[in-house]
Order: sequence, then C-alpha cells, then structure tokens
Amino acid sequence: MLVAFILFLVILGSVAFHFWTPWWWTEVASNWGNIDDTIILTFWVTGAVFVAVCLFMSYCVWRFRYKEDRRADYEPESPRLEWFLTILTTIGVCALLAPGLIVWNKYVSVPEDAVDIEVMGQQWYWNYRLPGPDGKLGLTDLRNITEDNPFGMNLDDPNGLDDILIEADDLHILLGQSVKVNLRSIDVLHDFYVPQFRAKMDMVPGTVTYYWFTPTRTGDFEILCMEYCGTGHYAMKGRVLVDNEEDYKEWLSEQINFEEYMASLNKTELIQLALNNKETN
Repeated sequence: MLVAFILFLVILGSVAFHFWTPWWWTEVASNWGNIDDTIILTFWVTGAVFVAVCLFMSYCVWRFRYKEDRRADYEPESPRLEWFLTILTTIGVCALLAPGLIVWNKYVSVPEDAVDIEVMGQQWYWNYRLPGPDGKLGLTDLRNITEDNPFGMNLDDPNGLDDILIEADDLHILLGQSVKVNLRSIDVLHDFYVPQFRAKMDMVPGTVTYYWFTPTRTGDFEILCMEYCGTGHYAMKGRVLVDNEEDYKEWLSEQINFEEYMASLNKTELIQLALNNKETN
C-alpha cells in the first residue's frame, strides 16, 4: 500500500510541477510557431503515457498485494491484451511522429519567393553573403579561400561580382521576406541558431546545408552556435537584426559587394577577368 501511495504522489507532484513551473520559451519571431505546437503536443502525449503507466502500476501494487490465501494464476499469453497494447502504442507513436513529419515537410520546402543568403561559420565567428541586384549568389569553393578571398569566391562566375560580403557579426534581414539560409563551415561542425526563429541546422564542412524562415517581427536577436566547436565555442555569437524596409535599404546601401572589395585590394586584373567572363556569358 505504501508503494502505491508513493507512486500516486509522484504523479500528483509531476503534474503540479509542470503547471506551476511551465516551460518558458522566448517569444517566437518567425513563421515556425508550429514547432512550439509540436513540442507542446509531445509534452501532452508523453505526459499522458507517464500518468497512465504510473496509475496502472499503483493499481497493480494495490490490487495484487500480498495475502496469505492468494495464489497467482499462470497466464503467459493474452491475445486481447496484446492487441489492445499494440493499437494503443501505434496511436501514441503516430500522435508523436505525424505532427513532426508535417512540420519537417514544410521546413525543407523552400518558398519560391525566398531570398538566398549565405552564412559561413569559422572558429569562432560568422560571415555572411547576400545576393546583389541580380538576385543570385555566385559560386564558391573552399579551395579558393585565401587571405584576399575569405569567402572562396569563384572568379570565373560573373554572378558573384555583385554579391554583398559582410565580414561582421551582425546580419540584417527584411521583415516579412522569406529567407533561405545556406550554411557553410570551413573548419569544424557548427550550428547556426537564433532561438526566436526556432529553426536551426548543423553546418557540416565540405557540404552546404540549409533551412528557411520568414521573420514576423522587427527586433535584435542573438545568434548562437549550438554545436561544440572548440575552446572558443561559448564566444561564437552574433546578431540578426530584422528591419523594416526603410532601415534595411539604408543598411544595405552601406555594404560593399565583391567587385568593390577586390578593387579595394587593388585586384583590378581579377575584376577584369570576371567582367570578361560576364560579357562572354
């Protein structure tokens, strides 16, 4: 009886703790609020299973408690019980998997009007690249990375000449504009994460990963690296600033593109080569 009572108290304490100290999230700032809904549903399903199992255990401890005149019955199989548990488990698993799969399908289905941007991770800072007026990001290659070409831009690709290069911790994006975030790492595993956007993705050296989101409110949001990347991991932070159209255009006008960057390094012969390629294409 004491064990059954303790199990019952565990149930009451767990449920009370959940409601008295709720899970606090940062206010969502993107279209991925349904990720929160999926997590909440998971809490309810797993919580219901926890309560049901503990109640069943309490009942069994009380119902089949020791009595001198009681004998146990040997029943190794119970088809009815097995079917009941199989169906119940299937329903529970589907309730957990289905919402997540629906959200994941949306997560990897990038809208046609999404703007491509690139985030490049390196121990222990972030760099960014935005498309220029042509709306296209130029090709890159890790083998092209040098002190004068930190993004590894491909000089044979004319689409990269107007790419906006941002060697800073701050990234500005436009409110309400869907963004496809292309992720590159040039050294070790990183993970680009903004808590208010909910979306995140690992950055794997040698490949390009991506996710997309639509910012739904203006603000200043902290960037975190969510994959341990060495001794300076704790300091690998940045900021995403979601601007209205006027502020975004003002910030964008202050940035330089790849052509201007190379000109500042007196790489005029390389610029001319890229321009010739552009005219040829």
